[in-house]
Amino acid sequence: MRIAIVDDDPLVRLGLRAVLAAEPGWEVVAEAADGPSAVALTADRPDLVLMDIRMPGGMDGIEATQRITASAPSVRVLILTTFEVDEDVYRALRAGASGFVLKRTPPAQLIEAVRVAGLGESLLLPSSTRGVIERFATVSGPPLPDLSDREHEVLRLLARGRSNAEIAQELFLGLQTVKSHVATLLAKLGVRDRTQAVIAAYESGFVRPGNPA
Repeated sequence: MRIAIVDDDPLVRLGLRAVLAAEPGWEVVAEAADGPSAVALTADRPDLVLMDIRMPGGMDGIEATQRITASAPSVRVLILTTFEVDEDVYRALRAGASGFVLKRTPPAQLIEAVRVAGLGESLLLPSSTRGVIERFATVSGPPLPDLSDREHEVLRLLARGRSNAEIAQELFLGLQTVKSHVATLLAKLGVRDRTQAVIAAYESGFVRPGNPA
């Protein structure tokens, strides 16, 4: 995995580089201290950008995320933040980030978060990410497109943070069948990953706060 680190604090970047570069097969290929530099570095197409949410220079991590995911859809963005329940985190998720991690996250959890996001399996397993979506999402988006009954079931389980394996077990389906349903669901919703699918489910009113079922 090729990783870029974006944070205005050089000590934070140094610590993140030390943790991530120690993983076999991972390489920290670029660093940046502000939003414009973050957008520029993605011309080299890293697999994942670890993005600070608040930075100086006239472009924060939210705008940088939006520009990166629009111009380079294959690049995953994982937000770094100090505060767990924060409207800015939700705005970053809406902008295309696959998830977020706290700056105080222990190294082992950070590595797992980067691994999950890098694989394209958005970081929806932690309840904190779902909690941010549930708290700040409003019914403001378009209704869902025409989905099959099975796709509705899969979307409900995605909103609960279920992995593909857990969905397969709950619906008595094969893992490859679930992966196919998820891919079809994302295509119908016109979204890039599971996080964006769950946001669409909440903003359409299909899923409501406190009632993900």
